[in-house]
Amino acid sequence: IAGIMAAKRTYELIPMCHPIPIENVEVDIQVNDNEITVISTVKTHYKTGVEMEALTATATALLTIWDMVKKYEKDQNGQYPITQIIDIKVTNKVKLKI
Repeated sequence: IAGIMAAKRTYELIPMCHPIPIENVEVDIQVNDNEITVISTVKTHYKTGVEMEALTATATALLTIWDMVKKYEKDQNGQYPITQIIDIKVTNKVKLKI
């Protein structure tokens, strides 16, 4: 839910982004042995792309997961020595003529 909400409000969070009529947002969370993968897909029929919305959805989903599970890793010094968020990137963009 956090990722979907973030995609829809990207223009409020990122300077110079403008509201885009988003038609669909999907945030897929895959839990593996030692990692969690988040893949966000955002769709629109508009004159500009939705890369920022997809990146914001992914980052927010990962931050929300971190917040929910951090208590399980916190060490005696209040640090989180293992968990990290890495490799947030656009893996595929499809642009069709309107």
